[in-house]
Amino acid sequence: MAFNIMVVDDSETMRSVVKRVVEMSGVPVGEFYEAADGRQALAIVEKEWVDVILSDINMPEMGGMELLKEIVSNDDFKRIPVIFITTESSAARMDAADKLGVAGYVTKPFVPETIKAVLLDVLEKAYKVKREDLVQEIGDVQDDNFDF
Repeated sequence: MAFNIMVVDDSETMRSVVKRVVEMSGVPVGEFYEAADGRQALAIVEKEWVDVILSDINMPEMGGMELLKEIVSNDDFKRIPVIFITTESSAARMDAADKLGVAGYVTKPFVPETIKAVLLDVLEKAYKVKREDLVQEIGDVQDDNFDF
């Protein structure tokens, strides 16, 4: 089972880093989709099947919180888990995201193993798939002193 994953961040470099880390994690990816903000992300989910969204919170046009609100309030999209990858550490903001239904968090800076762990947890819960069935046989992610 391969997953279609959308990476939403206003930084093209960060989107590339997140995609590379997901590839390194061993999670089978069908398609990667990229968006620079929440508006672009919504346009993509209206046309393409997306299994999980990895999104920054703070972006111009439409940020991650607004994107999450739109996803959870739409009957066609609310099945899509949203994981925030962010520098945001405000307890109030995180509490608001939890109340909206965010599926998980990865705080920047991060190491590849962190994204792998959160992504596997979210996919396992959302799609009722065993963890060992989620990971391709490529071994453990090595952090190689990455600090994103």
